[in-house]
Amino acid sequence: MFNRLPEYPWESLKPFAAKAAEYPGGKVDLSVGSPVDPTPQVIQDALDSASNSPGYPSTAGSLEFRQAVVDWFAARRGVAGLDVSQVMPTIGSKELISWLPLLMGLGPGDVVVQPTVAYTAYVVGAALCGAEIISEDDPNLWPANTKLVWLNSPGNPDGRVLSKAELRAAVIRGRELGALVASDECYAELGWGDWEGKTTPCILDPEVSGASTDGVLAVYSLSKQSNMAGYRAAFAAGSASLIKGLVNLRMHSGLNTPEPAQKAMIAALGDHSHVAAQKAIYRARREELLSAVRAYGFEVAASEAGLYLWATLGEDCWKTVERMAELGIVVVPGAFYVLGDSQYVRFSITATDADIAEGARRLREAIDFTK
Repeated sequence: MFNRLPEYPWESLKPFAAKAAEYPGGKVDLSVGSPVDPTPQVIQDALDSASNSPGYPSTAGSLEFRQAVVDWFAARRGVAGLDVSQVMPTIGSKELISWLPLLMGLGPGDVVVQPTVAYTAYVVGAALCGAEIISEDDPNLWPANTKLVWLNSPGNPDGRVLSKAELRAAVIRGRELGALVASDECYAELGWGDWEGKTTPCILDPEVSGASTDGVLAVYSLSKQSNMAGYRAAFAAGSASLIKGLVNLRMHSGLNTPEPAQKAMIAALGDHSHVAAQKAIYRARREELLSAVRAYGFEVAASEAGLYLWATLGEDCWKTVERMAELGIVVVPGAFYVLGDSQYVRFSITATDADIAEGARRLREAIDFTK
């Protein structure tokens, strides 16, 4: 059982982090996507006001919470007409992602599909239940025994955004196979360039899923846009029968979201001003780091939304990780996100203003030595 999963990948970064720490002035850690800015006061106040919560929380989520999610989907994601029966809270999004295949009853002989460049939790979910994991972006190549398809838009680590047409093709193919198509969309509010001022496409949009939400699930987290990673604040929405089944299983296993966290999410979902303010902070950090990364010689791919730069020097990713560690900068190797070798690394823009500025300075000062 304990051998189903390899060692947590970030353990292999420790020697490079140690090397980066030896650099004059210490390391600049651009490897972790954890928010560093304060949780907005409106959210803190909501948590404080709900601190007297002596009873067990509802696994399905309070009616007030579910209505807040429904209203948010209509206001921010272009998805009107959802019912509260189609929504449930989760203890962060990674929890649901990792356990969903097991909750669905998948096992040996079943296939879980993930993107070719993919967040690490999809592999974990397949491994926990013994299903096969396949990395494939083309719906026409998904095998007949596919039971779960993970989409990730905007993507982690590459920031790729799937169009409505691409999402729709995935939903059509998933329904042909009788597979659940689950879309991990937690960076939807953090679009850049052409996505400024709007959210990225949602799998529950009627233009994508049609008149029915059967066979589709949207997974969302407030960790990034609202600095709520410590709250484990997330939710999922899809067909009422799917949500009902998941709630029942989660009820049996005690997977319920604390009432104070639900109250905090209600406040977060009802206040867009803090999201816009935080995005402005990330925009400034992104522009500064992106300029320096490109000046150093990196080619940046996709990265049109989210909190990362997906970049390459055209060499093995571990060589680039070592090259950056020599500058006192910690980045993530692309090998964490693909089944095979990679020439890409991931830079995170969630570091402090000071660290972003220092990392950019080191990259620029090193340019002459790379020529």
